[in-house]
Amino acid sequence: MVHLETERIHISPLQLTDAPFIFTLLNSPGWLRFIGDRGIRTMEDADNFILNGPLKSYRENGFGLCLVSEKSSGEKIGLCGLLKRINLDHPDLGYAFLPEYNGKGYALEAANAMIRYAAETLQLKRLYAFTDPENLKSMAVLGKSGFQFLRLMPWPNSADLSLFELKLPADAS
Repeated sequence: MVHLETERIHISPLQLTDAPFIFTLLNSPGWLRFIGDRGIRTMEDADNFILNGPLKSYRENGFGLCLVSEKSSGEKIGLCGLLKRINLDHPDLGYAFLPEYNGKGYALEAANAMIRYAAETLQLKRLYAFTDPENLKSMAVLGKSGFQFLRLMPWPNSADLSLFELKLPADAS
């Protein structure tokens, strides 16, 4: 499973011991506004999110959402990873960070590390990413990572989302 390190962060698989962090992140204002309410109301809900989301994806796909920790402090600051969705032909890059770590370049650093992993280790040829059309900061990260806007895409139980594509191998530096 993925263990990545950059200048400032560690990216590693989620574990059930990360449930308190997941509870906090998935109930943060940015997550709720731009990603949506996942109904995480208890630690048991957070455990189930980890079990039925990332851990299941690791087993079935060999990748999934991973924990991003700050190297200097060891603090858990966000998620970044690859997801395989039934309505997309290729995996997509996803990321989210606690509000106090937004605007500090962590999302771009994590996204670029995950893109390199997708190209070099997984040998993927294409990645998608999508975001709420109002999430300008996320779209900026995608643009800086080399993603190109494709189109607005209908999404179940949601407004249309902006779909982006990155053809690999790409210079992810």
